[in-house]
Amino acid sequence: MTDLTLVIGNKNYSSWSLRPWLLLRQFDIPFNEVRIPLFTPDFAEAVGRWSGAGRVPVLAAGELRVWDSLAICEYVNEHYLAGAGWPQDSGVRAWARSVCAEMHSGFANLRHSMPMNCRRTIEGFVVEPPVQADIKRITKIWRQCRERFAEDGPWLFGAFSIADAMFAPVAVRFQGYGVALPEPAQGYQQQLWNHPALQAWVEAARQESEVIEEEEV
Repeated sequence: MTDLTLVIGNKNYSSWSLRPWLLLRQFDIPFNEVRIPLFTPDFAEAVGRWSGAGRVPVLAAGELRVWDSLAICEYVNEHYLAGAGWPQDSGVRAWARSVCAEMHSGFANLRHSMPMNCRRTIEGFVVEPPVQADIKRITKIWRQCRERFAEDGPWLFGAFSIADAMFAPVAVRFQGYGVALPEPAQGYQQQLWNHPALQAWVEAARQESEVIEEEEV
């Protein structure tokens, strides 16, 4: 029996829901899952039972409510991972937090033009210059991390961390839109894409029937 419940949106579309979900699965933390389809007449009322923020994801830990993907990951790290969600070295930890914050607040052009859609594979997608700039920056982040920490493991900072969970939806986007990257970024994208828990998420997304038209670019 677990006192954790993660409230998420559609697995096909909800990139923010994927992030804490993947972190919980990576570290085998038991939790209940409540899925509330986005942009439906009942959404506001349904999510309002869990959080006044009116958005997903939400983590219910007993009577406590934690909302926002990064806040949830931080809570899980403190209360269930004994700090293992971040690199041990304080300098590396600051680096990891910085790239997470950049992912959390930036890359608006990528989000707008390439919404996450686990069910679709698009051939010949034309990447506009503002989106290309976002891709270039993400590629640089991945390259710098992998070149520095390749000997410590296959993830951005060697061992799996919150940073990998934060970039997981980007790996899904690059896969679906056919974005080719230089190495070592391409190898890292495939490492994330092939994560067993991420593949389980994608498979569940493909079984969903809801369609959000504005996300079907």
